Amino acid sequence: MNLAERIQSLSPSPTLAISAKAQELKKAGHDVIGLGVGEPDFNTPEFIIAAAQNAMQNGHTKYTPAGGIVELKQAIVNKLKRDNELTYATDEIIVTSGAKYALYNLFQVLLDEDDEVIVPAPYWVSYPEQVKLAGGKPVIVNAQEQNDFKLTPEQLEQAITSKTKAVIINSPSNPTGMMYDAEELRTLGDICVKHDVLIVSDEIYEELIYTDDKHVSIAQLSQALKEQTVIINGVSKSHAMTGWRIGFAAGNKNIIKAMTSMASHATSNPASISQYAALAAYEGPKSDIINMRAHFSERLDRLYNMIIDIPGVTCRKPKGAFYLFPNVEKTVHLNGFTTVDEWVAALLEEERVALVPGSGFGAPNNVRLSYATSLDTLEEAAKRIKRFVLNHKIK
Repeated sequence: MNLAERIQSLSPSPTLAISAKAQELKKAGHDVIGLGVGEPDFNTPEFIIAAAQNAMQNGHTKYTPAGGIVELKQAIVNKLKRDNELTYATDEIIVTSGAKYALYNLFQVLLDEDDEVIVPAPYWVSYPEQVKLAGGKPVIVNAQEQNDFKLTPEQLEQAITSKTKAVIINSPSNPTGMMYDAEELRTLGDICVKHDVLIVSDEIYEELIYTDDKHVSIAQLSQALKEQTVIINGVSKSHAMTGWRIGFAAGNKNIIKAMTSMASHATSNPASISQYAALAAYEGPKSDIINMRAHFSERLDRLYNMIIDIPGVTCRKPKGAFYLFPNVEKTVHLNGFTTVDEWVAALLEEERVALVPGSGFGAPNNVRLSYATSLDTLEEAAKRIKRFVLNHKIK
C-alpha cells in the first residue's frame, strides 16, 4: 500500500538521525558525546513536580477543555501582561500539547493548498515540514551570516506574493541563537501589515538570553502588529519541561477558536496533569530560570572560545537559546571532505562527537552544537573536535 504523498514529501529530521546514530554507538559501548539534542539538561523544578503530584492526588486526571483549563489560560494571560506588556483575553489563548503542536495546528487551520509561508533560513527543522503537511509551500529566504542570520526588509518584500499567507519570526533563534531588536521587528512587521501577512512569532527561547539585550515580542510594538501576530511559546525550554508537552498560542480569537476546534479532533486536550504543572510554572518564582540561565551563559562563553580556536571555524556569538552555529566550510575543505554532512559523520565515527549538520536547517556550511550539557563534557567535545581537525589537516 502506498503512503500519502504529503508524508513521502517530508524530509527526515537530521537532529533525530544524528541522535539515533549516537545512541547506537553508545549501546555498543562507545564513549559518545552528543551535542545534538535541543533540551535543557536540568530537571524540572521541584515546586512544579510537586504541583503535578498534587493535581494527581486531587483527581485532576480527567479530560479537560480542548483549549486548556481556564486557570492555565489566565496564568498565560498574566504572564504575557507581566513579561511582554501584552493584553489578551482567555478566548485569545489556546493551550496545546507542546509549542510544536501549536505551530502544526496553526498551519492546519491557516493554509489552503499552495498558500505560501516565508521561512527565513537558517530555520528550525520542523517549520518547512509542518507547512508542507498543511498543503502549503514553504518559501525559503536565505538570511545572510553577515547580517547575523536575520531576515532583512528587502528580502521580505521580495519574497511576498499574492499567495503569501504568513512569515515565521523566531527570536531568539534555533539554530543560530540570534535576536531581532525592536526596530528590526517593527520594520518587518510594518511590511506584513501592509501586505496582510500573518506573523508567526516563535518566542520559545525568550527566557534564555545572555546579553543585556531584552527580548521583544513583535506583538507588543503596536496594536496593528498585535492584531497581525500569533505568538507561539511554552514551558519546555524556560522551565526545563520538554517532556511535559505544554505550549500555547496567543492571537486573534477567530484563529484561536479554529485551532481549538482542530485540537478537539486531534488531541482532545493537553495532558491534564501537565497543565497543572505548567500553571505552577507560570505562577511560581523565576529563581530556577535565573540559575539555569547563568549556567548556560557560562557554558556559552567557554565553548565559544574553544570552538573559534579550531582551524578554519568562524562563528557569530549567539545572544540566546543554547546553541552555537559555527560555519565550518573552510574546515571541511581543509580536512579533505566534500560536504559538511560527510565531515560530521566522520567526526562521529572517529572521535565520537555528535553534531547536527546545518543542511537540515537550510544552512549547509554550518553545524549546530547544543551547550545544554556540563562544562566538562563541552570541553572534552571541543578537544576532540580540534584533534579531529588537526589529524585530518591537509599539509
